[in-house]
Amino acid sequence: MAALNFNALFFNHEILFCKVYGMESKDKLEKLLVTNRISFFIEWQERRLWERLFREVRPEKSVFTIRINEADSTLAKDLVEGMDSVKLGVV
Repeated sequence: MAALNFNALFFNHEILFCKVYGMESKDKLEKLLVTNRISFFIEWQERRLWERLFREVRPEKSVFTIRINEADSTLAKDLVEGMDSVKLGVV
């Protein structure tokens, strides 16, 4: 049996793609990525202790980190170009 050659394929090359500010923008970006068959992972950013204790939860103030596969980064950058609440490559 011949050995498989995986050099040209990307496996588990997850990169930080962008931060999204607001629930509506997250839903819009999520639909856009799914429509274009780009796999992604959404991480909900934790709120500080004082924000959790003294402020109500506001969906428009939510912050999400989106991670995608490195192989899809150029296509995804073209798709999100011009979206207001999306900041590319923010760490």
